[in-house]
Amino acid sequence: MKLSVIGGGYVGLVTAACFSHLGHEVLVVEKIPEKVELLRRGKSPIYEPGLEELLREGINEGRLSFTTDIKEGIEFSEVIFICVGTPSNPDGSADLSQVEEVARFTAKYMDSYKLLVNKSTVPVGTQRKVKRTVRLYLKNKELEFDVASNPEFLREGHAVKDFLEPDRIVVGVESERAKEVLLEIYKPITDKGFPILITNPPTAEIIKYASNTFLATKISFINMISDLCEKVGANVEEVAQGMGYDKRIGKEFLRAGLGWGGSCLPKDTKAFIRILEELGVDATILKGALGINESRVDRLLQKLKDALWILKGKTIAIWGLSFKPNTDDIREAPSLKVVERLLREGAKIRAYDPKATENFKRVFIEGEDLRYFDDKYKAVEGAEALLILTEWDEFKRANLERVKRLMELPIIIDGRNIYDPQEVRNLGFEYYSMGRP
Repeated sequence: MKLSVIGGGYVGLVTAACFSHLGHEVLVVEKIPEKVELLRRGKSPIYEPGLEELLREGINEGRLSFTTDIKEGIEFSEVIFICVGTPSNPDGSADLSQVEEVARFTAKYMDSYKLLVNKSTVPVGTQRKVKRTVRLYLKNKELEFDVASNPEFLREGHAVKDFLEPDRIVVGVESERAKEVLLEIYKPITDKGFPILITNPPTAEIIKYASNTFLATKISFINMISDLCEKVGANVEEVAQGMGYDKRIGKEFLRAGLGWGGSCLPKDTKAFIRILEELGVDATILKGALGINESRVDRLLQKLKDALWILKGKTIAIWGLSFKPNTDDIREAPSLKVVERLLREGAKIRAYDPKATENFKRVFIEGEDLRYFDDKYKAVEGAEALLILTEWDEFKRANLERVKRLMELPIIIDGRNIYDPQEVRNLGFEYYSMGRP
């Protein structure tokens, strides 16, 4: 089928590349001309394993193209996937201006049936508002259209696999026509046995928020237990293991550490709290989860202060700037707060990340007190402490004997619990982790 994807960001590019891989003909509409030129050359503006290969495959086989012209995108296909950004407003609510803009342009340029499919993360009721907006601006009131909800469940670093081998596909529709179109689009995936759930649009919209905020709450819960473990000399990893054997709980998302970041969990948790409060629903659980998550950096820096006493003038190495491994995304990454606080304290920082350095440089310009390195061992030279903020595999495999020789003081503050405490201490390190004695 022919498909239009509005928005060339993270969700839009993964959606377009994967649909193209499945055999659909896809046109991506992106506002930024420089990004379109980059994409036409088969280059991805974001790092996501496997994505660039799929982009090149789609381009080379003539199934994937890019444009800045939204009129062209709307006329290209009867199915339009809305994959634009929905960033947070200052009050925590979702900014839906880009979604509304797509609805208005669709009404302006459509001359036949259109199915608008919202993949952007949006509050419950957005489908209804998009439908009303199209109807208001539509000149030919006899033209038919549908608006569906089809939320994405893509983990950064695993997005291509998550799209092609999903835990579930959720589709919220109001008409049989929209249902049949979406079933046909996803047939290459569902034919392999992956489940698809058909609901009404409000249910689909809630499933997305409920899923993300539940995961956020689960992470915050184990971090609360981590704080308890530190107080009483227990081991949070063993606690999590004991909990995880219970099939009702499961082992996933029970890793204590610096908490959650990225483009989804922080934004979606704040937005869902806002939605619940506006509708008079108690959001105490989510507020607690948010509060625990925001305290993680404080706890990490307190460990650093316990180890070094005064941070002013101290040289601190940092491994990991992205909010999680296998991505260059630094949105809401704990590293942002850590670096800001360390600079404020007067520390000198030596930072390394396999993929996220260029993005980080746009926020914190390199200078006398902050230097970036393209080698993790160079970053630790002369450091009086090493902070581990992201659990990249290359850090787990690092030669710690070499690290110890390069450092001024052999102190590691492990915000992701990637090392065995006893093994590291046997090498002569002073080692601090999260929730482990």
